[in-house]
Amino acid sequence: MQQEIWDGAESGQCLQVYSSHSGAVRDACWSPCGRRLLTGSFDNTAMVTDVETGQQIVKVGNQFKVMCLAVQPDNPEVFLCGGYSAEVKAWDARTCKVERVYRARIQQTLAILFLTGGREFVTSSDSVSRDSAERTLIAWDFQTTAKVSNQIYHERYTCPSLALHPQQDSFVAQSNGNYMALFSAQRPYRMNKRRRYEGHKVEGYAVRCGFSPDGSILATGSSTGSVHFYDQQSARTLHTLLAHQQACMCVSLHPVLPAVVATCDWGGELRIWQ
Repeated sequence: MQQEIWDGAESGQCLQVYSSHSGAVRDACWSPCGRRLLTGSFDNTAMVTDVETGQQIVKVGNQFKVMCLAVQPDNPEVFLCGGYSAEVKAWDARTCKVERVYRARIQQTLAILFLTGGREFVTSSDSVSRDSAERTLIAWDFQTTAKVSNQIYHERYTCPSLALHPQQDSFVAQSNGNYMALFSAQRPYRMNKRRRYEGHKVEGYAVRCGFSPDGSILATGSSTGSVHFYDQQSARTLHTLLAHQQACMCVSLHPVLPAVVATCDWGGELRIWQ
């Protein structure tokens, strides 16, 4: 399957195409330096690619379909892989070896999010049974692999995506209850019950959300094809954009140009908005 690098700010042209995976690519993220791309695939592998040369630098096998990835903030050579497994694995790209394994009584990891400093991270799972509230969101100690907290989110909805606030100690979880919930990024990770971002639809899709660089705006896609922009402080809707005919799966605000937004839909269409 292909991964593509696009010039979204100027020409709108595809700059590079990589065909490194034999299965669907489920997640991709940049290294902090911006010269490497980490991808995870349903072919059970995760791969690091040099975006300038197209050269495969690292390829590791996980024995499960990879659904989500996260690069360790303090050590970008280390990354986490989660997916169709009860395990999340921490890999060292320099040695291509598993450094740590994090285990929970789940079947699938949907999302991984490092918290501020990289000493702890949060995972979301597919557990939705009556007694599974302690497994929907789990906070982990990165070094020891111990569960720091599993009493974070007690509603019976899965959370297909997570996003960290860029300036505050907080994060949001996209809920299949058709809202985004706000949590403290400090122990014990309390949910803010007075602030809920709602108006969009999730309806079983893995709809992603994200903050603007200054953290003042929270944006999300919707199963209706629209993009919703919320005021982070008040949770009120700022703007709704009908972006696609199919479910809008992801929205990303440009890190430098505040008026530029990228969106993509279930059918594979990518659009840049200004």
